[in-house]
Amino acid sequence: MSGIYIHIPFCKQACNYCDFHFSTSLNNKASLVECIITEIETRKNYLSDKTIQTIYFGGGTPSLLSEKETFLILEKIFKIYKVSNDAEITLECNPDDLTELKLKELKRAEINRLSIGLQSFNEEELKWMNRAHTAKESEASVKRAQDKGFENITIDLIYGSKFSTLGNWKNTLNKAIELNVPHISSYNLTIEDNTKLGHDFKVKKEQAVDEEKSTELFLEMVDRLEKNNFIQYEISNFGKEGFFSLHNSNYWKGVHYIGIGPSAHSFDGISRQWNVANNNAYIKHLSEKKDTYFEKEILTETERFNEYVLTTLRTIWGIDLNYLKQNFNSDFVSTFFKQVDIYLKNETIVLKDNAYILTNSGKLFADRIASELFV
Repeated sequence: MSGIYIHIPFCKQACNYCDFHFSTSLNNKASLVECIITEIETRKNYLSDKTIQTIYFGGGTPSLLSEKETFLILEKIFKIYKVSNDAEITLECNPDDLTELKLKELKRAEINRLSIGLQSFNEEELKWMNRAHTAKESEASVKRAQDKGFENITIDLIYGSKFSTLGNWKNTLNKAIELNVPHISSYNLTIEDNTKLGHDFKVKKEQAVDEEKSTELFLEMVDRLEKNNFIQYEISNFGKEGFFSLHNSNYWKGVHYIGIGPSAHSFDGISRQWNVANNNAYIKHLSEKKDTYFEKEILTETERFNEYVLTTLRTIWGIDLNYLKQNFNSDFVSTFFKQVDIYLKNETIVLKDNAYILTNSGKLFADRIASELFV
């Protein structure tokens, strides 16, 4: 099984914290969609004869696509690839785009999973983020989607801003739970250099996120969601039984995938490649049938080992001992055993069902622990 990621690099406006590749100009949207379809055709052999289990429209804001544009992309995918009958097809969307008409269009396109970027239920915080929707639209969009028959819905939340008092965060979590969605993704706000927030931090208009406060908010989230039948299957992702994101889970498990569109990444097990993060350059190269729109690297065994440790350690499945022994040389494995021993002793990692898994205290230091387990 494999996955396809489609990057739609358009947004109505720029959020103050976001450093993903996107454009607020929709002038070349039609041309870019044509080139996305061309790339799908051009790379039809990338995943050889693997069955496609997941299709994910990310961005940017894929809900800005018209019904026809969404249909044409999916039509080409189904024509080129062998797609599973029960494939998970996700589309990221903003609350303000989810009108009744839009939801009907998405149903007709057979989108079966929605990822709604709520981010916050706090009106002042949404304005500070420069989001295009209101707190009222956040709740209304989810309820409209549910009324139209969408059951597999995930919402995004951000914590750790200057508005994130413990009281505000508890209210946010309560509202999210009350919406009765089966999946929640929640991320700690980070300050990225090439963003308005990054600029405001440099000129001391904004302060850095308080690490101690973020830890408190994270622990509150874990506790509150677990008490309401959510499983923390990845550090930032919580799903009820049967509603984990198949697409993202495959990333963390090292399943092969193809990325289509500007800035999209692909992985086939031995190499990784990434498309140019420039809409005009992407359109020019694809229109001229050139294969210079991407860069590629063959991964060394060291890189493959480190990536496996980094991604799997964040999940409830952990680092599989048998996988290590079967896929990496004995020197790597023996070094790993020596390095992991300290974390077993301080109880930030446990060995369970032949896998090394982070404990709740270990999750607070996941990236650091992973880096120290690298070859």
